[in-house]
Amino acid sequence: MFNAVAMCQIRMVVLDRDRRTVLQGLGRLGAMHLMHEAAGPDSAPLPPLDCSEAVERCDQLLHRLAALRGELAGAQPGGLPVDADGSPVDEAENLEAIEAELGRQEAALAALNERLRTLETSRTQLGAVVEQLQSFRDVNLPFESLDEYSFLHFAVGSLPEAQLERLREAVGANVVLLPLPRSATRRALVSVTSRAGRFALETALQQAGFQREAVPATVDSPLATLLAESERERDRLEQAIREAELARLGLAVSAGPGLAAMERRLVMERQLLEAESSLPRTRQTVLITGWVPAVESEAVDRRIQELTRGRCAVEVIPAERLPAGQVPILLRHSRLLRPFEMLVAGYGLPGYRDIEPTLFVAITYMLMFGLMFGDVGHGAVLALAGLVALARGASRKVKDVGTLLVMVGLSSAGFGFVYGSFFGLARFHRYALWHDPLEGNPIELMLIAVGLGVGVISTGLILNIVNRFRKGDWIGGFLDSYGVAGAIFYWGILGLLLKFTALRERGLVGLTILLVIGVPLLGWSIRGPLLHARSRRAGQGAPAATGGTLTALMESIVEAFEAALSYMANTISFVRLAAYAMSHAAVLIATFVLAREVAKVSSGGGFLSLLVVIGGNLVAIVLEGIIAGVQALRLEYYEFFNKFFAGDGQAFTPFSLARQHGDADRE
Repeated sequence: MFNAVAMCQIRMVVLDRDRRTVLQGLGRLGAMHLMHEAAGPDSAPLPPLDCSEAVERCDQLLHRLAALRGELAGAQPGGLPVDADGSPVDEAENLEAIEAELGRQEAALAALNERLRTLETSRTQLGAVVEQLQSFRDVNLPFESLDEYSFLHFAVGSLPEAQLERLREAVGANVVLLPLPRSATRRALVSVTSRAGRFALETALQQAGFQREAVPATVDSPLATLLAESERERDRLEQAIREAELARLGLAVSAGPGLAAMERRLVMERQLLEAESSLPRTRQTVLITGWVPAVESEAVDRRIQELTRGRCAVEVIPAERLPAGQVPILLRHSRLLRPFEMLVAGYGLPGYRDIEPTLFVAITYMLMFGLMFGDVGHGAVLALAGLVALARGASRKVKDVGTLLVMVGLSSAGFGFVYGSFFGLARFHRYALWHDPLEGNPIELMLIAVGLGVGVISTGLILNIVNRFRKGDWIGGFLDSYGVAGAIFYWGILGLLLKFTALRERGLVGLTILLVIGVPLLGWSIRGPLLHARSRRAGQGAPAATGGTLTALMESIVEAFEAALSYMANTISFVRLAAYAMSHAAVLIATFVLAREVAKVSSGGGFLSLLVVIGGNLVAIVLEGIIAGVQALRLEYYEFFNKFFAGDGQAFTPFSLARQHGDADRE
């Protein structure tokens, strides 16, 4: 509960011919965090294989595959299916075979798309002809011989609808204009004038945006016949387009599962290539190194022996025998603590030998949230929302958020009983176990908030001292700003403030100040020179930028005063818990004051008053709930974690071929 999962390092030497088999077996188990090791005397003489070209090829194929699947997904309602079977194949499929199959599918889709484009172009062109013929079908003119008239000039075409009246004014009475229906923006037009007036007509038509059109009618094929034939051809094209779209849909249905499986194999192949790129080797063997949870080390060892039929050498090394900085961190908690693990991970991961703070975060976060957001009704709403997320959430992350809402909702409801607050209704104040934040003495609430802060800061001090001693850092454990010296200073100042009168009566104020302030300040001041001296004795020397012992002393003195000030600032920072508790209560009081004023309205005042109460409570739940959650998290990160928690641990990321991207979030 207070430590990360115990780890072991496994180092195995396997034959090069068994490399893929072992990696695939480890990928199926999903229990080993692979390490990248460089070639050298402690590993193997030859560097890992250079798989960069193969990885790049996989990336290119995945990009092409994603483009193909995306285009086919648009043709199938609901998109393409995913690869439901997430199990890895026995052998990675040959990249040439995948590329060949991908090329065939791309060619088939390209042919269908080209056919669709051709048909749609023909449909568009034929549609324009049909529209033209429909415009002129009621005009009884011999369109095939209009140019043969000696005394008349005909202009057949279309112009913008807005230009028709302007054209009428421009041509006058010497021109006959026969406008015909066309589209919403253009008008078909037949204009007739004398041969002498043709130049004036053509000039006016050009200025009006007229487009001349040739009506494709002949003596053998009159306009009505052409129109009927064109409409039949348009219907045939529509049918052909529907058939082509059905063919593309059929391709999406038939190729979808295969493409999903192909994508899965390419992802697996890329993972295997990346893993191979981290394995130093000899001519005949490779070295595979990684971390596994200690409880799974025997199972992993046994599986490797099975995969290689004993053709391997395996060494299992407990993490305690190796530097803690190399060990990846795996946290495992119950469902109730897992959401708070998420909050911890938002800051970082603990070191392997550090105390894992999730339980402390859970307790302090719930207390701080409840103190700021105490209301039985509001807490019940949060808990209900959390239960809905738990019941209907599809991923583990959503369920964890639901659990978090339930937990903080219960804390809020608990403090609501203390405050006697139920949706801010005044009648429930009589049942308060204590009193409402605004009704009693606010100093008392502030003292409670500061007391909680003292407990949080003190817990951080204790955890830092324990972490330092577990790492063998005795100087840091005793003389660090948040070590034993810091604890003496902080607790001593608190005791001095609480017992000042008693100490003064006994004449112990001076001695107490010397012990609880002077001694810690002296310890903080000499910490830098001691570390400097230890570094020189170890032969590491001192960086040029840090100077010598005098510089280290001056830096320590500055850090000592900074630490002394930070203790006061950190403690006072917890006053915000009381401030936000009073703010929450004030929002509810303001809501009911406004509701009473609205209720005085002559008609409908009661209903409007109810709406104000509901709206005010909703604002309090959403706005104040977010503020309380953020402020509690801020106090965790800046007033608690900075005492002991570096957050520089490396996450345990097992090598796994059995899961698609995003599956880790699913239950």
